[in-house]
Amino acid sequence: MIESTLKQIENREFFLIAGPCVIESEEMCLQAAEVVAALARERDIPYVFKSSFTKANRLSKGSYTGPGRDNGLQILARVRREFDIPVLTDVHETVEIGTVAEVVDILQIPAFLCRQTELVAQAGATGKWVNIKKGQFLAPEDMSRIAAKAESKKVMLTERGTTFGYRNLVVDFRSFPIMRKSGFLVVYDVTHSLQLPGGGGGVSTGQPEYVIPMSRAAMASGIDGLFVETHPDPSRAKSDADSMLPLDQMEALLDAIMPIYEKTRKHAKE
Repeated sequence: MIESTLKQIENREFFLIAGPCVIESEEMCLQAAEVVAALARERDIPYVFKSSFTKANRLSKGSYTGPGRDNGLQILARVRREFDIPVLTDVHETVEIGTVAEVVDILQIPAFLCRQTELVAQAGATGKWVNIKKGQFLAPEDMSRIAAKAESKKVMLTERGTTFGYRNLVVDFRSFPIMRKSGFLVVYDVTHSLQLPGGGGGVSTGQPEYVIPMSRAAMASGIDGLFVETHPDPSRAKSDADSMLPLDQMEALLDAIMPIYEKTRKHAKE
């Protein structure tokens, strides 16, 4: 099923990347994966589980960063094995890439590291899919040059908002067709684009109440995949508590966007 899911993504079927911001426990990851995988299967949506074993770009020293590489990869491997779904996680340094690529199906380059040439190049050299987050400081036109560093056709470009003054992000919906001109898959990270960076006095806050309308707009603009951070109880989350979508709202999100996908796909065939 993992290979068939990756093939669907390669064939540009709409896909979902979803999971908690950072690995907090094995139990929580299994719970999130089980719920979202079932929702995706019911709607025939290729699904990739996402969570980070380490969050290296924290504003405050005391912020939770994750269980670390070895423990985190063990949990991701179990999610992958038990639910037969691809998994995605971040890499922050070139020394991590080989070990992480042995476990996961998609390597993610964080937004703040997207211009790190050797990081992108070595991730691409693994032959795995590479998801490159667009830095909050970059124009969408820049991303084709960054993707070229991977020297691979298996690249996703993810929009996650652009810095707009202090502690605010905006999404320019022109970025989706602009990045699509590159020929690479284009993903919308809706929950990160609704963050208010540093808005909570040392931690980021967010506006998850806008996840559904922003996702609907992105679907109408033309995207290949949707990226959503979700948690069984965001109020108790150790990272991105104010921006993740509650797990029990994932069904409403998918039901809101899939009719738009069907209409846009039908229009594209006409």
